[in-house]
Amino acid sequence: MSLWKKAAVVAVSALTALAASACGVTTGSSGSSDAPKQASVLELLASDLKGSLQKTMDVTDKSDSVTMTMTGTTGGEKISMKGVMDLGDPVKAEMSMEDPADGTTTVRLIGAVFYVEVPAKNRASMGGKRWLKMDMASVGKQAGMDFSKQFEDIDPTKQVKTLLASEGVKVVGEETVNGAKTVHYTVTTPVATQLAQVDAKLRAGVEKQFTAAGVKEITIDLWVDEQYRPRRAATVMGAMGDMVVDYTDYGKAVTIETPPAAETTDFAEMLKGLSTDN
Repeated sequence: MSLWKKAAVVAVSALTALAASACGVTTGSSGSSDAPKQASVLELLASDLKGSLQKTMDVTDKSDSVTMTMTGTTGGEKISMKGVMDLGDPVKAEMSMEDPADGTTTVRLIGAVFYVEVPAKNRASMGGKRWLKMDMASVGKQAGMDFSKQFEDIDPTKQVKTLLASEGVKVVGEETVNGAKTVHYTVTTPVATQLAQVDAKLRAGVEKQFTAAGVKEITIDLWVDEQYRPRRAATVMGAMGDMVVDYTDYGKAVTIETPPAAETTDFAEMLKGLSTDN
């Protein structure tokens, strides 16, 4: 499979795995709120889980943008992506994937639409077009899932909401992430609990994916700094993969533009040939 086609598949899988970690779960107890008035932020993060996570969500929700680095495995592929995210409406992201043999591939996300940059050497076969366009609403119909809904949940705010709504969240302790002091939270939930929160129309498709991979539980970790901002989020979904996302440079100005229509071609028709292109 060529790099740009592989990048398209891996990018979709990576962000789908990340989005899955943002499925809400049953609300439960979330720790003591009796922290001393003069307690440090780190002490409050550790002792007042509900209050601290709520403040983290509020602070993050006001952020305009964030830089992120994603590493992990998904769909049997090792991935490494770096980029920026515009946390406006719709959410926008631009990420780059590095391949030792083929160089860098750029992927843009505008709402629920992906654009994968075609390497210059392959553009002749694409009618000279620079970008492949993938409407995730259309791709989702083929997969039996609503990706357009899922991709609302890839920003760090939704990761905080996941823990805020989760039962059994635990504090691992204070840890330093990329030079920032943080408090590390973790929670493991059974797949059945996750499925109960998925839209009924999508549940069967999601359950089929988990069952096929033998996934019985999902572990979510979150690291929050002294400014109440997520610094790292991690998801482990058994055989389906694992993902670690580091967040830096909150509020840094970013510009992510939709590629011109004249430079794009639709990926929908090409999906049919992916399985025979290896």
